[in-house]
Amino acid sequence: MGKIRVGIIFGGMSSEKEVSLNSGRNVYDNLDREKYEGIPVFMDDKGGLWILPWQLVSQNTTIDISEQLDGAARRISYEGLKDEIDFAFISLHGKYGDDGCIQGLLELQGIPYTGPGVLASALGMDKHIQQKILKAHGIGVPESTVVREEEWRQNGKDVEKRLIDSFGIPFVTKPTREGSSIGVTIVRDSSSLEQGMTEALKWDTAVLVEEYLDGTEFSCIILEENGKPLPLALTEIHPQSEFYTYDDKYMPGRCRKFTPPKNIPADVVEHIKKEAVRAFKALGFKSYGRIDGFVLKDGRVLITDPNSSSGMAPSSFFFEQAACAGMLPSMMISRLIETSLQIHSEKKGPLEG
Repeated sequence: MGKIRVGIIFGGMSSEKEVSLNSGRNVYDNLDREKYEGIPVFMDDKGGLWILPWQLVSQNTTIDISEQLDGAARRISYEGLKDEIDFAFISLHGKYGDDGCIQGLLELQGIPYTGPGVLASALGMDKHIQQKILKAHGIGVPESTVVREEEWRQNGKDVEKRLIDSFGIPFVTKPTREGSSIGVTIVRDSSSLEQGMTEALKWDTAVLVEEYLDGTEFSCIILEENGKPLPLALTEIHPQSEFYTYDDKYMPGRCRKFTPPKNIPADVVEHIKKEAVRAFKALGFKSYGRIDGFVLKDGRVLITDPNSSSGMAPSSFFFEQAACAGMLPSMMISRLIETSLQIHSEKKGPLEG
C-alpha cells in the first residue's frame, strides 16, 4: 500500500489565518514521511483551495502566499479535493474552519478529518450556546448574557445599566464566535463599554458579556483513544497583559506557561482534568480538543472556552503537553491521524457530534 496522502488545510478566511499558517506549517514539517505524504492545501481569503509547493508554505504571512498563488500554486475545486488527498488534517482556525463549515465540505466529499463533526465544531465556536450546554450538564461556567447588535444600537443606555446592575464593574465583552482573544475587552467604565461593544461587533452581530474572573487560567488538551477521552498534562497560564491577549498567545516572551502547573495544587489539577473531560463529552467533541478555564481565588473551577481543535505552532499547548507525556511532535500528529481514521471508519453517515 502507498502512503496516506494527508492534506494539511490552513490559511482561510478568518481573523486567525496567520495562526493557522503557523499551525499548518508545523504540522507539515513534523509529518512522519515514512507513513504519510504531506499535501499543503491553502485556503485563500475567498475560500478558494490551492495545492502549494514548499516554497510557498515557508512564506512569512498568508498575504505573502496569496500574492504568489497564480504563478506558483495549483488551484483545485472543492469537488476535486478528494482526488488530491485521502485524509484532511484541519489546521484552519476560527470561522469557516473550527465552526463546522469545512467539516461539512469534507463530509460531502467522503474525506476523513481531524476533530469532531459539523455540530460539535459549531458548538465549539459559539461561546453562548456552549455555555448553555455545559451549564445544563452541571459544569461550572462564567455568568453571562448576550447583547445583540440591534439592541445595543437602539437602547445602549438601558443595556449599560442592565449590564452594570447584573455584573458590577469590571466585566468582559467579546464576540460570540471568535478565537485567539480577538475582540475581547475588560470593561471598567462607560467609555470602555462603548469601546468593548464596538470592538466585539466588528467580528459578530452579537456580543457575549461575562463576569470578570479573578484567578489563574489553565488549558488542557484532551485526546480520544479507543473511544475514551484522555487529558494530557495541564498548562498554567500567566499572561503579561491584564488578560490573555492575542499578543500574549503568539508573541515570544509575552506569557509564562507552566506544564505541568506550578501553583495549582495537585488535587485541583485532577479535578480540572475531570471537568475538562466532562466538557469534552458534553459538547460531543471527537478525536481531540482543548478545554480552557479558570481556577478562581475562591476555589471554583470554571470552563470558559472549550475548543474543538487546537493551535499547533511549535510552542503551542498541544505540543507542550505532548512533550510532558514523552511524545515528540511527529508522534503526536501520527497518533491524531490514526485515531481520526479509526473514528471515521466506524461512523454511519456524517460524523456525529
